[in-house]
Amino acid sequence: MNLSEAIAARIEQLLLERGVTQYRLSRLSGVPQATISDIRLKKNRSVNLLVIYELADGLEMGLDEFFDSPLFKRENIV
Repeated sequence: MNLSEAIAARIEQLLLERGVTQYRLSRLSGVPQATISDIRLKKNRSVNLLVIYELADGLEMGLDEFFDSPLFKRENIV
């Protein structure tokens, strides 16, 4: 899995865990729905760290918690 796929998978995971829709995440984070959709559909190959920060903040978590997932272990990223 590449990094953009891992980010998309992590967002999917967090949305499910927290019972938040893409629309709600957009409202909470200020990130446009189209941007979130592009990330989830893996259309955006280089996600800006600021966007990840805003998404994490909208979910009331820090970047450390966002990236605290086996998805981001070195051996899982190609």
